[in-house]
Amino acid sequence: MTNGQDAWIRRYRAAPEAPVQVVCLPHAGGTASYFRPMAKGLFPAAEVLAVQYPGRQDRIGEPCITDFEELIERTFAAVRSATDRPVALFGHSMGALLAFEVAGRLEACGAAPTALFASGARPPGLPLDRSGHTATDDELIAELAALDGTDERLLQNEDMRVMVLSALRADYRMLESRRPHGSAVACPVVSLTGDADPVVSVGEAGGWADHTTGPFDLHVFPGGHFYLGDHWAGVSAAITQRLGRPAPVRAG
Repeated sequence: MTNGQDAWIRRYRAAPEAPVQVVCLPHAGGTASYFRPMAKGLFPAAEVLAVQYPGRQDRIGEPCITDFEELIERTFAAVRSATDRPVALFGHSMGALLAFEVAGRLEACGAAPTALFASGARPPGLPLDRSGHTATDDELIAELAALDGTDERLLQNEDMRVMVLSALRADYRMLESRRPHGSAVACPVVSLTGDADPVVSVGEAGGWADHTTGPFDLHVFPGGHFYLGDHWAGVSAAITQRLGRPAPVRAG
């Protein structure tokens, strides 16, 4: 196992010549390996760095983080340590909210991201349902099945099921510490969502426009909360399109 900040970052397809690195932040209960298809889809135009939170996969021996502010600060530190080129941030669901906060900290230290991609998430100004961590195992399994974001084979294996549900419940508990706010970043923001997402409406996904003073785009794909599984190519194309457009120069 890697140590220190290196424990946080996975490179599934190195692209040392790529002009930009895209840091991907997983959903609640999610893992870095979820973004393997994106690493393939963006190669060689961009190098994907996927964040691995404590308490899952090869970090299963570490305790999950229980405070959202701590997750922000530790992820920010890992991103600063691991990146050596212009950076864009891509987060799905909980990861989008985390990416927004990390983007703000990058801007504050003079290392503004080239873009923020917020996938499958309500904007930071809206509250979340914070009751998930009190659900029974059966209720969580039913939720995962409804969202179609977890390989059923993992849930059929008792040991894997325990690990998946433990991480998910811990992340839900952590999100209790998050407070909605109306701040904005200056970098371009791209919101991506599924047209049948039971968690995020298309209108809510469009609300990310209120959280940037820069350009905003909305991409709607067929599918539910985990629409990405059927649209990695389209998502990669949307990312490449945005990264290929320079942000406007601001007066003053």
